[in-house]
Amino acid sequence: MLGYANVATDSKTPFMNILSDILSQPLQPTPAKKQRRVIEIRSQREIGIMRQASKIVATVLSEISAIVQPGMTTADLDSYAEKRIREMGAVPSLKGYRGFPATLCTSLNNEAVHGIPSPKRVIQSGDVLKVDTCAYYQGFHGDSCITLAVGDISAEAANFIRVAEEALYKGIEQVKPGNYLLDIAAAVQDHVTNHGYSIVQDFTGHGVGRNIHEEPAVFFFRTRELPNVKLRSGMTLTIEPILSAGSKQTHLLPDGWTVVTADHSLAAQFEHTVLVTEDGCEILSDRTKL
Repeated sequence: MLGYANVATDSKTPFMNILSDILSQPLQPTPAKKQRRVIEIRSQREIGIMRQASKIVATVLSEISAIVQPGMTTADLDSYAEKRIREMGAVPSLKGYRGFPATLCTSLNNEAVHGIPSPKRVIQSGDVLKVDTCAYYQGFHGDSCITLAVGDISAEAANFIRVAEEALYKGIEQVKPGNYLLDIAAAVQDHVTNHGYSIVQDFTGHGVGRNIHEEPAVFFFRTRELPNVKLRSGMTLTIEPILSAGSKQTHLLPDGWTVVTADHSLAAQFEHTVLVTEDGCEILSDRTKL
């Protein structure tokens, strides 16, 4: 994902325009009636394609987790990811999207999201590295993110990463027909705050399919400012809470993309593309089923 920004966030930067663009009314609305915001329900054919798109993303992230080591640069990982996505018959969704220059978002340590890969960013032992990517395959996108502990990390950092991954699955457990987005948000937020960490509230998950970012905005904190959508079978969503070990506040760096925690605390994120099924959900980007 390239962050689906919370409506309360500054909308002057490229990635923070995404939510307002998607949710805004058309420039020339039909005078007779207000146009509805549509949440897509996938056909079986579309679900099959999204399974493959998500499998490509899962494969790339699994391989990156196996090869990353101190001394590599984030650009090394980006080149590898682009090569592998194309080898599997897909196109990197993020490269060129809203002007983003790379296949991966690689965010180190206190970088919460949207870090730009660079040959100057050398990965060090002890780093906490977020790797996020998306693949476009036969008209549909798959989207996923992992957080990697590089080399030897502190016990505190390891615990933080563990809680971040647990929070992802706490949210996924609530993905079922008849539940609401607030059920997901409450499960994630309670788990995170019970461990003394914060949810970064400037970004949300989102619907995903023909477009990287679709309705609805999937939030991971209790709020009345975003629609509390009822889940239906056939929806495809990203579940992707971003955690901070300290403050939930963030800042945008001068590159116009990289977002860091305001207090320089560690950030972590895990993400899956998830399908709402008749009796629960299916994790389309599940790396354990490769």
